[in-house]
Amino acid sequence: MGKKIIVPTLGESVTEATVSKWLKSVGDQVNSDEALVELETDKVSVSVPAPEAGVLSEIIAKEGTSVKVGATLASIEPGTGRSTASKPTVMKENTNVTSSKKTSEAKVEKEFLVSPAARRVAEENKIDINTISGSGKDGRILKEDLLEAMGQSFPPSQSRVSKGEEERVKMTRLRSTISKRLKEAQNSAAMLTTFNEVDMSRIIEMRADNKFRFEKRYGVKLGFMSFFVKSCVNALKSFPIVNAEVQNDEIVYKNYYNIGVAVGTEKGLVVPVVRDADQLSFADIEKKIIELGERAKSGQLSIEELQGGTFTITNGGIYGSMLSTPIINPPQSGVLGMHNIVQRPIVIDGQIAIRPIMYVALTYDHRIIDGRDAVSFLVRVKEYLEDPRRLFLNL
Repeated sequence: MGKKIIVPTLGESVTEATVSKWLKSVGDQVNSDEALVELETDKVSVSVPAPEAGVLSEIIAKEGTSVKVGATLASIEPGTGRSTASKPTVMKENTNVTSSKKTSEAKVEKEFLVSPAARRVAEENKIDINTISGSGKDGRILKEDLLEAMGQSFPPSQSRVSKGEEERVKMTRLRSTISKRLKEAQNSAAMLTTFNEVDMSRIIEMRADNKFRFEKRYGVKLGFMSFFVKSCVNALKSFPIVNAEVQNDEIVYKNYYNIGVAVGTEKGLVVPVVRDADQLSFADIEKKIIELGERAKSGQLSIEELQGGTFTITNGGIYGSMLSTPIINPPQSGVLGMHNIVQRPIVIDGQIAIRPIMYVALTYDHRIIDGRDAVSFLVRVKEYLEDPRRLFLNL
C-alpha cells in the first residue's frame, strides 16, 4: 500500500500553504528524506521530504494549489522508478572533464543558493540563474534579485489590473494572512493599550561610553533592543500574567521567556523568536536579533524560529513613529511598542530640561490582564530603561 505525503504542521496559527514547486515527477525514484515538494506559507518556504524510499506514484496537489495542514500532497509506492540522477559528462580530454566537472559543481552550488520564489520566477521567465548575483545571505539569490534584473518591481505572476486612475493588485499570501490574523486578534482578544514615556539619557550615555569596547570584545554593536529585551524579561518575571495566555477556560502561565522581535521585510512583517532570552547576555541578544533579522529579510527563517513566543516587542520608531497602539500576536497576551526618540522638554526637580524621550506602549489582553498589572508592568520596564544598572543588579 502506498505511503501518503501530507502537509506538515507549518507553525502557530498557520493552517495552509501554497504548493510552489514539485521537485519530483510521477514515476521518479525517491530516497528516504529526499525533498519532494516546496511549500510557501505566509512566512517561510518549507521543503517536504519523502518519509521512505520508493516511486512517486501520484501527485494530488498541483503547483499553485492552496493546501491545508494534514492534506494529502502525493503518494509513494514501494519499488524502483525512473532515476533523476544527472547524466555523466561525455569525456573528451582530461582538461575538459575537469572543467566540465567544476562547472557542474558550480551550477549545483548555485542552484542550492536560490530561494523557491526566485527559482519559480527564473523558470517562468527563462532566466539563467548563473548570470544573477544574489543579495541574500551567503550570496543566496532572492526573488527581488530576479525582478531587479528584469527591471520590474513586482512579481510577474502577480495579478495586476490597471483601469483608468485605479489599479488593482491581488494580495500576496503574506498580506492576506496578516489581514486575517489582525482581524482575528481584534475579534478574539479584549485589547487595551496603556502608554508611558522613557528618558533614554542613561542608555544613550552607556552605549556611547562602551560601544567601542563592546564591539571589540563581542564583535557586535550594542543596540537599544538588548536593553528592551532584558527590561521586558525582568518585568515579566515580576508580572507573570503578562507572559501568560488564554487556552479555552484556562490561563497558562509560561515559566520561560521567548521574546518575539518584529521584523519588517519586503514581503511583510514577521516575528522571529529569541528563545530563553532570560539566559542570554546583552551580546548574545544583539547577535541573535541580527541573525534572525538577516534570515527574515532573505526568506531563510525556519518554522521553528517563528514558533513559541511568549511576548513580543515591535519597534515602529525605526520608521519614524511617535506613538502607536500595537496589536498583540495571538496566542500571546502582550506586546510592547517602541517608538522614535525625540528631544523633548521635561520638568526635573522643578526645572525644565531637554531629554531624549521615547514613548512606549503596551497592548494587552484585558480578559486576563487587569489594568493595574499592565500599568505596573510598563512602569517597571520604564524604571529599568531609565536606570539600566538595575538590570545588572536584578533589582
